[in-house]
Amino acid sequence: MTDAPPLAAIPRCHLIVPCAGVGQRAGTALPKQYHPLAGQPMVMHTLAALAQVPAIVQGLVVLAPDDDFAWPHTGWPAHFARAPVGGASRAESVSNGLDWLLAHGADPQDWVLVHDAARCLVRPQDVQGLIEACASDPVGGLLALPLPDTLKAARDGRVAQTIPREDKWLAQTPQMARLAVLHAALKAAAAQGYAGITDEASALEAQGLRPRLVVGAADNFKITWPADFALAEAVLAARGVHA
Repeated sequence: MTDAPPLAAIPRCHLIVPCAGVGQRAGTALPKQYHPLAGQPMVMHTLAALAQVPAIVQGLVVLAPDDDFAWPHTGWPAHFARAPVGGASRAESVSNGLDWLLAHGADPQDWVLVHDAARCLVRPQDVQGLIEACASDPVGGLLALPLPDTLKAARDGRVAQTIPREDKWLAQTPQMARLAVLHAALKAAAAQGYAGITDEASALEAQGLRPRLVVGAADNFKITWPADFALAEAVLAARGVHA
């Protein structure tokens, strides 16, 4: 990274990690964020990486109201909190998390980053790079990757069309915005039943905003399918993280 703003020049950054889903496609007995990975619940790897980002002053893990997971006694970041304010969807959970932050002293003009609990391989330097790239941006942005593969549209299980990939990106997280702006965008989306809102960027887009795309890393993938756990464990082992 070059010409990065000094940390003191970056407004305060908060973090929300939605952790209220069940991850049915992962095929795990527990919600996938709690499935063991390299000796720890998967989400603990996520939080350990995010806790190393110096610009993040406060983190919030948003849990389902009936969450009864027994969190490990060690490894919890001291500046992160947990709150059982999860909703019926990711968007609702994030919106409720923003309500919590505002009620606990966050300034509406602070930045907030939202990161998937299931992206446990995120690297602190990439998150810090996103923060530095967006610190002076009027909207904010997200980590993403230019689409590397040929993209097909399907109909009835067969190729219907090849879609040009030149301007296509794979969205990742974290996604970053001013707290008040994202809060207002999600409240507006709630009035429409969150229709079409699949991530924070899409809520901002619905308000006519255009978040910045910041190139991330291919290993910041979201664990979705059963085979993804073995791949994530291999990546962690290559980084020196073992059970």
